[in-house]
Amino acid sequence: MPEDSDKTLPKDSDSDYSLPGRFEEGNSEYFDAESIKSKPKNRVILVIAVAFVIVSSGFFSYYFMNQNEIDSRIVQNTINVDPEKKLVNQYGVGEYGSDHEHAAIAVFVDGEQLNFGLLQFQLSSRYIHFENHNPYLIHKHATGVPLEMLFASFGMKITPDCIILNHDESADIKPGRFCTGQDQSLVFYVNGEEYYSDISQYVFKHNDRILVSFGDTESISKHLAYLESLKIYDIPKKTPQYSGNDISV
Repeated sequence: MPEDSDKTLPKDSDSDYSLPGRFEEGNSEYFDAESIKSKPKNRVILVIAVAFVIVSSGFFSYYFMNQNEIDSRIVQNTINVDPEKKLVNQYGVGEYGSDHEHAAIAVFVDGEQLNFGLLQFQLSSRYIHFENHNPYLIHKHATGVPLEMLFASFGMKITPDCIILNHDESADIKPGRFCTGQDQSLVFYVNGEEYYSDISQYVFKHNDRILVSFGDTESISKHLAYLESLKIYDIPKKTPQYSGNDISV
């Protein structure tokens, strides 16, 4: 039996690579197995990342496209809501026909009375308006309607300090801002008593007499006397309407 010292390993050139495992042992890539195994994992992660980006892009594009459409609808709906409807919602005005009251109003600017009998001031709102070319008689046809709705309906605004007129220049008084100053004041009266709150928020009652006067205060007593002389018509009574066997009032 030969000694162990006589045993020699075969040279690589003599290796039989047909034996199982021999080719792998002789191949340098065999010892880089971890890198070989990691490549498929990295590829999967890359594919997932790309897919996520694509899906995310699609989702956010869809979201923003729809958000733009929603914003456009909001803007369009806002445009479609006229100023009167906004005020009706703001003040919680009752349904048309829920009330019917008359009041007299006179607005003076530097001693000149604003003529509400002109066409541009007539029937400008269904809830509160002037009609039949009458220059002073207000008709209110719903509950909770403030004077602001009347003024806004023909482009006029009254604040505690200013009268702002945006009406046609063909009217008796030209458009402009008339605000209190050193020599001019803006005062309000309701039924002969000075009214210190915002007159535009006032909801009148039947037979009220309302004075708005801008300028010097020397003519107030004369304006009040004129307002008191105006006739306020009674509310017409509804006549029964017959329809078959039913009666409605």
